[in-house]
Amino acid sequence: MPGRTRRPGVMRRITGVSPSPILSRYSGIGAVPAPTAPPEGIPATAWHYGDPLGEQRAAGTGVIVVDRSDRAVIEVSGDERLTWLHTISSQHIANLPDRRSAENLSLDANGRVEEHFVLTDIDDITWIDTPGPHGAPLVTFLKKMVFWAKAEPATRPDMRVLTLVGPGARSGPVAEMLRINPDAEIYAADDLPEAHHDDEPLGFWRRMPPLGALPGGTDTPLPVVDLLVPESLLPYWWERITDAGATMAGSWAYDALRVAALRPEIDVDTDDRTIPHEAGWIGGPDQFGAVHLDKGCYRGQETVARVHNLGKPPRRLVLLHLDGSADERPAPGEPVTAGGRTVGRIGTVVDHFEYGPIALALIKRNVAADVELSAGGAAASIDPDSIVEDTGVQAGRAAVERLRGGSR
Repeated sequence: MPGRTRRPGVMRRITGVSPSPILSRYSGIGAVPAPTAPPEGIPATAWHYGDPLGEQRAAGTGVIVVDRSDRAVIEVSGDERLTWLHTISSQHIANLPDRRSAENLSLDANGRVEEHFVLTDIDDITWIDTPGPHGAPLVTFLKKMVFWAKAEPATRPDMRVLTLVGPGARSGPVAEMLRINPDAEIYAADDLPEAHHDDEPLGFWRRMPPLGALPGGTDTPLPVVDLLVPESLLPYWWERITDAGATMAGSWAYDALRVAALRPEIDVDTDDRTIPHEAGWIGGPDQFGAVHLDKGCYRGQETVARVHNLGKPPRRLVLLHLDGSADERPAPGEPVTAGGRTVGRIGTVVDHFEYGPIALALIKRNVAADVELSAGGAAASIDPDSIVEDTGVQAGRAAVERLRGGSR
């Protein structure tokens, strides 16, 4: 970033983990923390600010701002950072242009998802953010994989993530104040509109794939913009954004919108058997995916290629509608059953302002949309519009059939 003289990898010392400064500031005047405490070492954030369904509605006409300080931030410096990351992950990023972003995965040897993260390359630093519990394992993995490459991964516990959702994230007073280009492409990024300290950046914004395109509906997808800012300036940016007209919203609102848009989060909506095809993470940045199908070798590539060319994933991510009259809601990880037989697992469960109780679930591919399901004692049904059938002929399967035909 212009004028920055900070040495890559140097960070301010952070002692202990306190709640997010935003939750602390508003805890007595409307902010409600999540009913379950975050994992150890992860800052608590607001679940809502007194009107969780209204916060969701506000995203449809204006813009909401969500404190996502529970995400971990990592920086990677060094001249070979992108070519090195390219070799150990699933996305094609070797030639990622400056001020561009991408989603990415780290897979195990069997092609199962271990890490999902977003990266942004800006002014010779690659910034990575991922769900908080994955921060330490991811940076440990990255450091082990450096070997001789000119790349230096380092945790940045002093950096925080804010997310804007709604038309006002692209145009209007908030976007104008942040100098967000309304014509910027998805995954484009740029500096926030201030000078920079000598020892740290004041942050940047990046456009993310939209949320809120309701399955079967006509709603226009809601623009999404992330901000990465120093924790010391988190209250400053929060105040500027809300003063410009954004509605404060908690994780409840964000989760409701991403669930309706079939956007999974690792661990909550995935398990240790999940492969990228099941979660909808196939595709390059232009397809809003995290697995590029035309890149070279990386760990787990054989499974990705085999499923893409010859088979189908055993499960698929769907949207479930839950019976709102049930005494209890299912919890993430609980089984989804059909006729007493387990056919999947439940993911994020949330109340949507229009749909009522909904959830993401990984369901066996052979389960039809009209099958009666149960999850945690509540009746459930698959939203048929959340199922996208792939009827194309796979290249590998077509080649096998040609060989079989030629041998007769």
